[in-house]
Amino acid sequence: MINWKDISELHAISKIEEILHRWFGVEVLYADEHGKIRSKQLDSEYDSENHFMNVQIHLQHGKDYLEGDLEKVNEIFEKTKDSVIKLDTYFPHVKGIAAKIEIGGEFQGSVWAYPFIPEALTAKEIKEIEDKLIEHGANQEDATGAIKHIKHLSAKDKEYLTGLVDLVADEIASFTTEISKRDERIHDLNSELGNKYRYHSMIGKSKKMQAIYNLLDKISASESSVFIQGDNGTGKELVAKAIHYYSPRKNSGFLAVNCSAFNDNLLDSELFGHVKGAFTGAIKDKKGVFEQAHGGTIFLDEIGDTSLAMQVKLLRVLQEGTFLPVGSSTPKKVDVRVITATNRNIKEMMSKSEFREDLYYRINVINVQIPSLRDRGEDIPLLIDYFLQRRCAESGTPTKMISKKCLEKLLDYPWPGNVRELENEIERLVVLAGDDKNIGPELLSGRILDFGGVADRRKTGEPGSNVKTTGNLKDALEELEAYMIKEGLKRCNFNKSKLSRELGISRASLIMKVEKYELEKRNKAVGE
Repeated sequence: MINWKDISELHAISKIEEILHRWFGVEVLYADEHGKIRSKQLDSEYDSENHFMNVQIHLQHGKDYLEGDLEKVNEIFEKTKDSVIKLDTYFPHVKGIAAKIEIGGEFQGSVWAYPFIPEALTAKEIKEIEDKLIEHGANQEDATGAIKHIKHLSAKDKEYLTGLVDLVADEIASFTTEISKRDERIHDLNSELGNKYRYHSMIGKSKKMQAIYNLLDKISASESSVFIQGDNGTGKELVAKAIHYYSPRKNSGFLAVNCSAFNDNLLDSELFGHVKGAFTGAIKDKKGVFEQAHGGTIFLDEIGDTSLAMQVKLLRVLQEGTFLPVGSSTPKKVDVRVITATNRNIKEMMSKSEFREDLYYRINVINVQIPSLRDRGEDIPLLIDYFLQRRCAESGTPTKMISKKCLEKLLDYPWPGNVRELENEIERLVVLAGDDKNIGPELLSGRILDFGGVADRRKTGEPGSNVKTTGNLKDALEELEAYMIKEGLKRCNFNKSKLSRELGISRASLIMKVEKYELEKRNKAVGE
């Protein structure tokens, strides 16, 4: 995850920003993966050196037009493999160049250089820009000044600008990756020294959890392969880490790989590494996870999602302790303990010839079955208390209390997302409670609040308790409209273009409704 505050303070980035402004007269903006502007342009006290930008952001809806353009940038990047795009913006003939920020193969945001106009623009086209500014509230002097100071870029200028914007995106990706590696190493060292993965950190007093603790005591010191089964969100990786940090291998590395996150070729390279020239882009030798974890433990999550070809390679390294990096003819020897996990029905997969029996018996020397949260309801109050205290401590707020009615609702809910879903809900409650010490049921997510109540009434066709059935119809419709827009903004991560399509109205109409119901501030949209 990108720390946008750190990015804005990077010396190398600020120097490139200066160059871009001095040479091309553009502003540099940053947006996250949702299209939310993370740079300073939306700050109320911001005063741009670019006259066109200054005029635009002081228009009544100028910032909305800016956000709309960046939302469009993200939508384009989601559909294209291009790392840099040229964009036609809200104002006619005014252009921008955006570069994709990609980290670990995932889209994390964009860098945007804006505004400029083509060198060969006609007087008529320039007048169209000026008229558009005046139409949206700029006075004649400001509109004329904005046009006068905006840079006219040649094809060569745009080529240079594209390269520099792409360079900024690469710098951000490289910086974030290095910081992430450093933080992960510090985290791992702290975990080895502390008690984070002690069995008692897996909160639970139920008989099923006590049985798991007893089993982990017996198996941690062994070298046997362990197969962990359980639904998503039950804590399979936490169990794997507990086994490792209680084993003789605890002073060596613990590495986890989610097999479902890679296609076959990428997983091959991730697990076993590759040699230089093995494929396009393999510019140097790369160690795979098995080689990196030599002497330690590897956790292969979602092993049920691997192909039969990959299962053959895994069987070889489990049986013989050897593997071949991609593109190499020389096998390598490795000493690792392998812990695997899945949420799939492996026996059913074997009956359909989708999973190799010999691999199953190799990984399933010791089987650990993690119960779903719905099957250990007596642990829910303990988990709530643990997550509540931890979240309050992390945010520096006094410990809050869950009201009796709120707790009843939490206990009634079946938790299909298991412990992970419960943890996220408690974090949400702490945030929404603000300065209130007590957390009431009204703050719960709708799926939890409605469970067994409104949901049941819907099945029988009865109106829900939150729906107005008396009073002025116009007021009730406006209340419903405001609520739909508020919830839609949250659901769409405040992407107004996306929400307007969902609601079947124009983006301009949506902006007016957001302003009408005073939802323009995002804290209001999340109910704060």
